[in-house]
Amino acid sequence: MRVLLLTTDAYGGHGGIALYNRDIAEALAEMTEVDEIVVVPRNRPLPLEPMPGKVRFLSGAAGSKARYISAAFREAARGVDLVICGHINLLPLAVLLNAWLRAPLALMVYGIDVWQTPYGLARQWLKKVDAVWSISAITRDRMNAWAGLSPEKYVLLPNAIHLERYGVAEKRPDLVSRYGLDGGKLIMTLARLPSAERYKGVDEVLEIMPGLLKAEPRLKYIVAGDGNDRTRLEAKAQALGLADRVVFTGMISEADKADHFRLADVFVMPGRGEGFGFVFLEALACGVPAVGSKVDGSREALRDGMLGELVDPADPASIRQGILAALSKPKGIPEELSYFAWPAFSSRVSTAVLGLLGQQTGKIRL
Repeated sequence: MRVLLLTTDAYGGHGGIALYNRDIAEALAEMTEVDEIVVVPRNRPLPLEPMPGKVRFLSGAAGSKARYISAAFREAARGVDLVICGHINLLPLAVLLNAWLRAPLALMVYGIDVWQTPYGLARQWLKKVDAVWSISAITRDRMNAWAGLSPEKYVLLPNAIHLERYGVAEKRPDLVSRYGLDGGKLIMTLARLPSAERYKGVDEVLEIMPGLLKAEPRLKYIVAGDGNDRTRLEAKAQALGLADRVVFTGMISEADKADHFRLADVFVMPGRGEGFGFVFLEALACGVPAVGSKVDGSREALRDGMLGELVDPADPASIRQGILAALSKPKGIPEELSYFAWPAFSSRVSTAVLGLLGQQTGKIRL
C-alpha cells in the first residue's frame, strides 16, 4: 500500500503539528501493509531528522504553491492507496486528489485550526472526507459544532510520547548556574510566546506569583520559549515586582528540552486553547508533576486529572491551589503515562488505517 501524506511540515519542522506528522509517518512505516509513505511538506524544512526507510520526504515540494501542487499530483500519478491531509488548509488539494484517485481520504485536526468555522467552502470540502483523525475529543467536539459531520467519521488519535527519549535525571549544573537557581522550588511553563497565542496561561501564573511567594518564599518561575509577546510578559513581571523571581530563557533547543524540564518541580500551563497539550506528556516523562486546564485539551493530556492537577484558568485561587498541590508531590514518572506511549499510538494508527480501508489485518489489497 502506498500512502500520500500532505503536511504543512514534518521532518525538519518545529512545533506540535510537525512532531505529530512525523509520528504518523513512523507509525505507518511500522505497518506491514504499507510499502511507502510519501510526505509532501508545504513549508521549507530545516535540517532533517533520520526517518524510516519506507518514508520518502519531498523536500523540493516546499517553498511555493506551484511546486507543492505539482509534487502532489506527480506522486498521485504513480498510484496512491490512501491520502492523508495533515492540515485543513490543505484540504482543497487533498479533495482534488481524492476525486482523481478514488482513494480514501483522512483529515488530521489538532486544535485552534478547526475550533472556529474556517473559510466558506470548508463544509463542502469536508463532505468528501472519509475520516477525521482528531488529536482530542475537545477538538472533535468543537469542530463538529460547525462541521456537522457524522460522529462515525471521527477517530481519536492522541499524541504519542517516546518515553525512552526522556526520563528522570539530576539537574544540569550549567543550567542551574545560567538561570541563577538557588535551591528553592521551581515552576515552569514551556510554550511559544507570540502575541496571537496568549492562551497559554503565562499571564495568569505571573499574576498569582506574589501570592505563591507567601507560601514558597524561594519559589522561581521559568518561562521557556520565545515570541513577540515576550517583551510584554517581561515588562509585566517587572511591574509585579518579580524581576528576580521570573526567568525568561528564550528559545530552547530540542536537545536541551528534557534537561530544562528536569529543572522544574512543577510544570504549569493553565491555558484556554490547547488542542491537546503534548508538552504535558514531555514534562511527565521527565518525572515532573503537572498542572493543566479544565477547559481545553490539557484535560485529556492529563487524563481528567489522573496524571496531574486540573485548574480553572479563569480562577486565580484554583491555579494557586493546583500549583501548591503539585509542589507537594514527589517527582516520578506515573505508570498511567503508558496510555500515551509509542506502542499504544502505533496500534491506534494501524487500527484507524485498517478501519478506513474497511478491511481486516492481513487482507489489505496491496
